[in-house]
Amino acid sequence: MKRNNKTASTGSVSLVLKNVKMPDGSVRDITVAGGVCTGNKPVGTSLDGDAETVLDCSKYICIPAALDMHVHMRGGAVQSHKETWETGTKAAVAGGVGTVVDQPNTIPAITDGETFGKRMDEAAAGAYCNFAVNGGVTPESKFKEMYDAGALAFGETFYAESSYGTPVTTDFLKTAFAEIKALGATVTVHAEEISAGDDVDLKAHDLLRSAEGERRAVENILAIAPEDLRLHLCHLSAPESVNAVIAAAKQYGASTRAPTFEVMPHHLLLSREMFDPKDAFAKVNPPLRDEKTRKALFAMWDSIDVIASDSAPHTIAEKTENTFGNAPSGMQGVGTMMPLLMRQVAEKRITLDSLIEKTVRKPAAILNLRPSGFAVGELADFALYPKDLERASVKISADNLCVKAGWTPYEGMSAVFPEIVIVNGEIAFDNGDFFRTNPRKVTGRGYSASP
Repeated sequence: MKRNNKTASTGSVSLVLKNVKMPDGSVRDITVAGGVCTGNKPVGTSLDGDAETVLDCSKYICIPAALDMHVHMRGGAVQSHKETWETGTKAAVAGGVGTVVDQPNTIPAITDGETFGKRMDEAAAGAYCNFAVNGGVTPESKFKEMYDAGALAFGETFYAESSYGTPVTTDFLKTAFAEIKALGATVTVHAEEISAGDDVDLKAHDLLRSAEGERRAVENILAIAPEDLRLHLCHLSAPESVNAVIAAAKQYGASTRAPTFEVMPHHLLLSREMFDPKDAFAKVNPPLRDEKTRKALFAMWDSIDVIASDSAPHTIAEKTENTFGNAPSGMQGVGTMMPLLMRQVAEKRITLDSLIEKTVRKPAAILNLRPSGFAVGELADFALYPKDLERASVKISADNLCVKAGWTPYEGMSAVFPEIVIVNGEIAFDNGDFFRTNPRKVTGRGYSASP
């Protein structure tokens, strides 16, 4: 790595990535200025001697940094013991994520321009990567006010109760959908049904929030969604739900906006049989399913729109000092999402291009954002992984992760972590060292100051 002592002047090249292997197999030099790619040329033709930083990528797999469109950064006066914007975004950067989208079920909930603005200010003061914040969908919500203030999207909307999430009625959801559609914004929905019964262990939790109930909730939401609503279904956990969205999407013509959905790494890689039945560390909403369902969901990889983490940390005490039924649902995952899936690439279970499609290109398209990438004009957010993914694989340990909560459900699983991560054209992470660059505030189309 070469670093000059001077800072590049405005408009000049600030970063050169040499010898980057492109998806088509060619090797190119990438130049960056102002946080975006300004050149993509054959090797040796675009070096700028005045560049602040020059990185030789010949020993790396260099890919666009991920956009995690579903995280819960906690923070605030009440939840900073679980996570803060600093710890959560450090975890994101160390895991190859360049942008996070925070959900609005905070304390207090984000329902108007004032609470939204305070949340953005908190993020700006602590974040190590780019950040966006969604607006809440509750009867108290002032949608246009939040959209004008910069809300990227609306939701996670709770069709069923979850940790810090209050469910909404179908009648209200119809009204909210109409208002959000009129704004041209995206709305995301947490779709579940909850049956009556005792939540005593992982199997009971699975049955109380069943895969069939999730499918019915998805179908109900699809049925009331107006045509052309930018609708996105959160964290689908079973093939039945995925098939319901795919079937609905096929009914849309080329001129309409088909619904989209996301799946989380914990539903792809973890099943309830992998844990002790009373282990509340594995408690999450929607629940971990049985191993058969997990395998069937993973087999649908090619049909999945988006992979996101639903990173939702709770402390060890909160998970262990209550009965199983009273323990909160959720787990931290923003820092392990890409490393776990890069291991799947190493094992040739998924392709690298499909992973980039589901963690960069598709979420950016859903949220009306410019993606990170190597084309001129794309955002200069990159993650550099060791070229030999197999040899670079390590066992995950909470001791080596940026997790304030102090635990991970992926303890002992194999993963491949990036060595260098670039955010807005600047090195934000380099082999264990963090550098606070100038994280970008990502806003929705309603924001008056948006480009």
